[in-house]
Amino acid sequence: MNAIEQGFILTRHSRDRRDGTEIVYWLCTPQGPVRLLLSGERPLLMVPVREGEPCREGLARAGIACEWAEPGLQSFDHQSVAVLYFPTIAAHRAAAQWLGAQGVTVLEDDLRLHERFLISRFIRGAVEFVGQGRQQAGYRQFTRVRLRPGHWQPRFRVLSLDIECSARGELYSIGLYGERLARVLMIGQPEPADTDIRWLEDEVALLRALEQELGDHDPDLLIGWNLVGFDLKLILQRAALHGLQLRLGRGGEGAFLREQSQTGQVFVTLPGRVAIDGIDALKTACYQFDSFSLEHVAQALLGRGKQTEDVANRLAAIQRDFCHNKPKLAAYNLEDCRLVWDIFEHTRLLDFLRLRSQLTGLELDRVGGSVAAFTQVYLPHLHRAGFVAPNLPAGGGLASPGGYVMDSRPGLYRHVLVLDFKSLYPSIIRTFKIDPLGLVLGLQEEDAIPGFRGGRFSRRHHFLPDIIEGLWRERDQAKRERDGPRSQAIKILMNSFYGVLGSGGCRFYDTRLASSITLRGHEIMQQSARWIEGEGHEVIYGDTDSVFVLLEGEHDEASASREGRRLAARVNDGWREQLAGELQLESFLELQFESYFARFLMPTIRGREQGSKKRYAGLRLRNGEGELVFKGMETVRSDWTPLAQQFQTELYRLVFADRDPSDFIRQTLARTLAGERDADLVYRKRLRRPLAQYVKSQPPQVRAARLADEHNARRGLPLRYQHKGVIRYLITVNGPEPEEYRRSAIDYQHYIDRQLKPVADAILPFAGLSFDALSGKQLGLF
Repeated sequence: MNAIEQGFILTRHSRDRRDGTEIVYWLCTPQGPVRLLLSGERPLLMVPVREGEPCREGLARAGIACEWAEPGLQSFDHQSVAVLYFPTIAAHRAAAQWLGAQGVTVLEDDLRLHERFLISRFIRGAVEFVGQGRQQAGYRQFTRVRLRPGHWQPRFRVLSLDIECSARGELYSIGLYGERLARVLMIGQPEPADTDIRWLEDEVALLRALEQELGDHDPDLLIGWNLVGFDLKLILQRAALHGLQLRLGRGGEGAFLREQSQTGQVFVTLPGRVAIDGIDALKTACYQFDSFSLEHVAQALLGRGKQTEDVANRLAAIQRDFCHNKPKLAAYNLEDCRLVWDIFEHTRLLDFLRLRSQLTGLELDRVGGSVAAFTQVYLPHLHRAGFVAPNLPAGGGLASPGGYVMDSRPGLYRHVLVLDFKSLYPSIIRTFKIDPLGLVLGLQEEDAIPGFRGGRFSRRHHFLPDIIEGLWRERDQAKRERDGPRSQAIKILMNSFYGVLGSGGCRFYDTRLASSITLRGHEIMQQSARWIEGEGHEVIYGDTDSVFVLLEGEHDEASASREGRRLAARVNDGWREQLAGELQLESFLELQFESYFARFLMPTIRGREQGSKKRYAGLRLRNGEGELVFKGMETVRSDWTPLAQQFQTELYRLVFADRDPSDFIRQTLARTLAGERDADLVYRKRLRRPLAQYVKSQPPQVRAARLADEHNARRGLPLRYQHKGVIRYLITVNGPEPEEYRRSAIDYQHYIDRQLKPVADAILPFAGLSFDALSGKQLGLF
């Protein structure tokens, strides 16, 4: 055996060989790529011991070989469980199908061999290994391997990839950008160019050149924008059209495309490399944008965008440049690669994905995966305790109650505090020992901690509270070190634990688990509000983990902040004393002073006197600086026009400053009616499904998109809106019309009634004013 080496898992899969199974792990290591081969691992599943004889006899008659073992495991209903080992993956699959058809309860049959191997050893992302190594072309291969968890932090080799193509999908060029490479592979005859262009004769030569470039530069990761669902999918489709098997993986292994029939989701396998889509990665890291187009995200994050004068009609420009100005197209192609690279650098997305993998064991390119993450973190602890995980709930499970939302007290206020519980749901899990195994055992213990809906939790036997505690410490350390990606990865993981326990898609689902978190949260919010009001203040709103407190008397920022910290300490002391006295529990609940609003609006539900929920606005003061904050209001919603958003911002600024907004409202109306604000009247809506699927409903954006593509068809231009997309349109006297093809006069009354009036009506009544009165006088002039 060689010395212990460090690595990080890039790809993983398992398969049957002639003499049994084989697991393949491709690693990134300090010495370059490594391929680990593990032979002879046996796939397994579990069945109740009481069904042993019919299982063994039936499988023998079906010709399915297996080995029976009784290692002392039990199920969540306290039944002894046996383990069945199989020589091949095919035999395991056939046995699971046969047993299921016979009505036998089969447990943990859905864990793939290469995943179970890692889970059972607590291996997540980083790994230490020893084995017999052998140098291959471009990598080292190890057999007779032994693995254990590692801590190595890789620095990945990365290439940004982007393609340009015709409307019919014919490839024009492929851009590649990395630390040591900035090149475009282009079909065509050589021309002078400032960009490094490798000229190719045709599409087949282009695809072969891509294969060679990846082999030469050997990236661990490929990054791009809609990389899997568009770029790689099209590359592999075009290769198949030419009868090519592209070897884009390491070790000369082929790339494979798989598309899920029900959802249309595309998966690409590149052994030894990982393809990471920038859109999916940003969403996984909880970034939010009105649009996830590369142009929009690049402008928002980097302050620059694509190299084209006409982003909206870039396909026509691409086709034109391919025919008449290939060097310009190459520069455009390469700049898209560079934009993606810079977005990844700016957001430290790869650091986030690496940390998520090390925390959860998920693949770097995994989209979502909260349930899988919980399973990988929790399952090895469960097995060590002698228990087997349950199956998914029948029928998807029962719905669990949501977070606490208090009825608000509408009004325009001065001196409002916001107090937040730090990670409320994870702290409830820690405090009240909420845990899947703890529930199973707590139901049998006399001194168990009471939950909700019949739940009871063991004081001694649990794993999730300790897992949360470890993550909590790591996040606090990440905050101290200002490590944003690490802190964000831990936060997302901790906050996902409640969600998966309440999801019918999780094997550990139990309504008593989720309800004991959310309903305990209701209790905590209500009692906390009572304590605060006992201090002489008024709670005007509460939402999941936040309390909004109207302070008694006059305050400035300093005095309000002192009172906020004092109230938080009062509540925290109250929970420590109450939980220690009533349940003999240590409280991990921590209320914090979050912000002070010098002015604060809690609006009513439109057209009613009842206070709204999850909607408010305020002037927040921090270090003497004022900031307008809107929650659930028009300025933060993408379906409102720039006119409404700008109008709301200025109107609220005036009212919060105790200035009369009447002249501003009249001027806005006058300029709108005079056509001076036409550029701010454009709606921007995303089509969530293909146009053909909008049959029963015809919302304005669909009608506008259909009109746009009718014009495009008549002009011989590509149809832009048939398969989702973003449409910009205005409301005219003849209904919605696309911005680029508007022919009718704008319906200004629509914008006054539907955009300006709702904004004004939310705040003006609290200032003793009426939009109808102000607009009536103004409209009478036209």
